[in-house]
Amino acid sequence: MNIFAGNVAYATVFTLENHCSYTVWPGTLSGNGAATIGDGGFPMAPGSSVQLTAPSGWSGRLWPRTGCNFDASGNGKCLTGYCAGGMRCTGGGVPPATLAEFTIGSGGKDFYDVSLVDGYNVGVGVRATGGTGDCKYAGCSEDLNAACPAELQVKDGGGEVVACKSACAAFNTAEFCCTGDHSSPQTCSPTLYSKIFKNACPAAYSYAYDDPSSICTCSGSDYVITFCPSH
Repeated sequence: MNIFAGNVAYATVFTLENHCSYTVWPGTLSGNGAATIGDGGFPMAPGSSVQLTAPSGWSGRLWPRTGCNFDASGNGKCLTGYCAGGMRCTGGGVPPATLAEFTIGSGGKDFYDVSLVDGYNVGVGVRATGGTGDCKYAGCSEDLNAACPAELQVKDGGGEVVACKSACAAFNTAEFCCTGDHSSPQTCSPTLYSKIFKNACPAAYSYAYDDPSSICTCSGSDYVITFCPSH
């Protein structure tokens, strides 16, 4: 299903696949004044797939939302990844949420990553298809909710862990947030908590300055974004 299509040269197709055993409500946020893709958000039943088309130069992010309850008008809330706008996001998701981030080149390189900097709620994988260059896999297939330290856990009403906070969100210190005296790559190092994320998911961003091992590049590619990947 093509929710958004544009008659633009070099358009990039995102194929979203829900491999989770539960419904996921992807949210989308476009940067740099670019067109909104997927109307900002929509539901995906287990086993379903959706295609979204992003115009050349598009920059933005996609993330999974869980435990959502929307009425016929799209008003409502989500247990994780909630955004302003209800069903159709008009802003970013409330952490913790796993992010797939993209900057699509205008005929040049694309940059993409899967980020746990804002925490984790659902495994996400990004695979480049048909492109040239490095085109590495980015993502996190491990269930970090099961391995989340108690002090970072977000639980639902039944006591089940549904998301794992970043250390920055949990403690709000310069050391964990890479701010103040820790606002450069030289002064903000991996921490015990970011290492837990990195060891479980080496192909994902674990903290703000985790650039060298986490940013991927590819040219002329489409992308498959998988929720609950087995990779």
